[in-house]
Amino acid sequence: MRKKKGDSILENPSIPNPFPELCCSPFASVLSASLLPKATSRKKQVIKVYSEDDTSRALEVPSDITARDVCQLLILKNHYVDDHSWTLFEQLTHTGLGRAIEDHELVMEVQSNWVMEEETKLYFRKNYAKYEFFKNPLSFFPDHMISFPSETNAALSHSGILQMFLSSSTYPEIHGYLHAKEQGKKSWKKWYFLLRRSGLYFSTKGTSKEPRHLQFFCEFSNSDMYMSLTGKKISGAPTSYGFCFKPNKSGGTRDLKQLCADDEQSRTCWMTAIRLLKYGMQLYQNYMQPYQGRSGCSPLNIAPMRSISENSLVAMDFSGHRSRIIENPTEALSVAVEEGLAWRRRGCLRLNSHGSPIAMANMAIHRSQSWFHHKISREEAQRLILQHGLVDGVFLVRDSQSNPKTFVLSLSHGLKIKHFQIVPLEDDGKLFYTLDDGHTRFTDLIQLVEFYQLNKGVLPCKLKHYCARIAL
Repeated sequence: MRKKKGDSILENPSIPNPFPELCCSPFASVLSASLLPKATSRKKQVIKVYSEDDTSRALEVPSDITARDVCQLLILKNHYVDDHSWTLFEQLTHTGLGRAIEDHELVMEVQSNWVMEEETKLYFRKNYAKYEFFKNPLSFFPDHMISFPSETNAALSHSGILQMFLSSSTYPEIHGYLHAKEQGKKSWKKWYFLLRRSGLYFSTKGTSKEPRHLQFFCEFSNSDMYMSLTGKKISGAPTSYGFCFKPNKSGGTRDLKQLCADDEQSRTCWMTAIRLLKYGMQLYQNYMQPYQGRSGCSPLNIAPMRSISENSLVAMDFSGHRSRIIENPTEALSVAVEEGLAWRRRGCLRLNSHGSPIAMANMAIHRSQSWFHHKISREEAQRLILQHGLVDGVFLVRDSQSNPKTFVLSLSHGLKIKHFQIVPLEDDGKLFYTLDDGHTRFTDLIQLVEFYQLNKGVLPCKLKHYCARIAL
């Protein structure tokens, strides 16, 4: 019924409350507060995040968001698989410096330390070495660079080294030679450095550790540590293994305290020890956070969880009169590889019925793979692998610049980046690819990569993690 203008508005008849006990219940306000979204006064800001292919994405985030939260947000928005290696990376473009932002750091605080004359970007990428030292600390701290307190047994176990680094009462001493850039000069000088809980020192008299010969170099509470991504090009360092300390809210590059090591193992040891000294147990909590919901997990050896559907799958052999379950893991793996190769051969035969093998090879199906990088230089390949972490098995495949018909497999092993040439061979009108002068042949690069992901072969290790140019 339509009401005329000026008529009073009739009130709806009251409906009896079916739950009168809630009207005066002390839990009523708690229940409603938990169901309604909490009002928040947190300010929101816009950040811009880049990917490896320089595409970018603008995100409106609260001012107290952490680097881990930003990564989780981008993982969800882009439907990526979360393998706990995604990282927010801060890169100073003009100076060629970069660092992985720790998971617990506030992104807005990081940006507040940027200065106007620097072009700084946030990158979203994987860093497989982020917490690798928790899994294998012995390889990160060589015997000749680490000293333990006199009351401690030098032959510490795997977990013993970690406990000492994370302890608030004791801390191992890291020592060795480093090249330091003299303040305000272009020259570099080699000194004997020592890392102690109170900071980083260098000796003015050889390798003397006497207090009167030790001079303070840097402390870390008000500065961030960066790695040199351009080698010797910009800084003029004597080696390619540089790192530096940049004071927070400083005047820019003039306040950098620059160092460089003689090799990658030494740089990795220094940088890992300084991270542990600066953040301590917070790093361990960051490492453990993805696994804290799991029961019975060892903090030092955590295996990835399998889904219920994966646990219900078994390997079967249907070759005989009666099917059987393959219980031997080695046999199951070899059967899976053989089935995959047989499927690949059948697919190639079907394709080749419509064209020659060489014509099919020219289709270059490897270009659709995430691990393939078209026409990048050796230096750029090394930079990409370095940024993804020098963990054994990090790799990519690229075009060879010296020989346009060949390809190169760039692989990280033993804190070094090695390059292996992939050569095409033509035999009886068929085109193959090989890493070992034709002893092992593959019909395409995809087959080659899949084989070395399962078998070490002539390589120093299996292919484990590929460097991908993701898009946001």
